[in-house]
Amino acid sequence: MESELRQRTTKAALIVIDVQKAIDHPSWGRRNNPQAEANISRLLAAWREAGGTVIHVRHYSRVPNSTYRPGQPGCDFKECAIPLPRELVVTKHACGAFAGTNLERILREGGHPALVVAGVITNNSVEATVRIAGDLGFDTYLVSDAAFTFDRNALDGTLHRAEDVHAHSLANLHGEYASVVETADLL
Repeated sequence: MESELRQRTTKAALIVIDVQKAIDHPSWGRRNNPQAEANISRLLAAWREAGGTVIHVRHYSRVPNSTYRPGQPGCDFKECAIPLPRELVVTKHACGAFAGTNLERILREGGHPALVVAGVITNNSVEATVRIAGDLGFDTYLVSDAAFTFDRNALDGTLHRAEDVHAHSLANLHGEYASVVETADLL
């Protein structure tokens, strides 16, 4: 299984979504997967060593009070995910990385039938991107331990722990839009 997965992801582009300093702002609340950044670093190192394609997705919010609003330090990439000069950066203004960007064209022209996705927020930008990637026919792999989310309140006020929100998002995606894997499965 592992060698088959590695074979299927040989031409995969690594997509790193919204790993910016904005995500560390206390207003986001409690998160899961404290090892996510270390796993993102491991994936980046492996893709770079193999000469693979890495695409960083950067969010620039149009919402006035967003921690991702352009012109503030939150828009800078976190240390674990600073793009190298040869790596592409796609800037988005919506949740999904395909909305209003040239990401699909870049992937198709680059000959990338498969995507490996990591980043934040699992149930927001990551899920939106993975759903569209699956709908567009990309062979998509979501790295569960290289993504994270935050506690969320339901409409009735019930608190849903980040671990549960993350697990539900992965369950929504697995099998239909993507294959959910772990970092160790790919390295």
